[in-house]
Amino acid sequence: MWRKSSYSGGNTDTCVEVAVEGAHVLVRDSKRCEGPMLVFPAAAWCGLLAELENPAMDGF
Repeated sequence: MWRKSSYSGGNTDTCVEVAVEGAHVLVRDSKRCEGPMLVFPAAAWCGLLAELENPAMDGF
């Protein structure tokens, strides 16, 4: 099941959607549902989200 970003609201057509498929997270542009998608191992996706929440951990 694809889920739209919580930041995609109102009248914007700029949306990112994610879906979990087994041990992978899929990411696509909602305007191009049949187009290309990025595939991340679930652990890498979780690491990315953790880093975005706390970028100071790596000194950025």
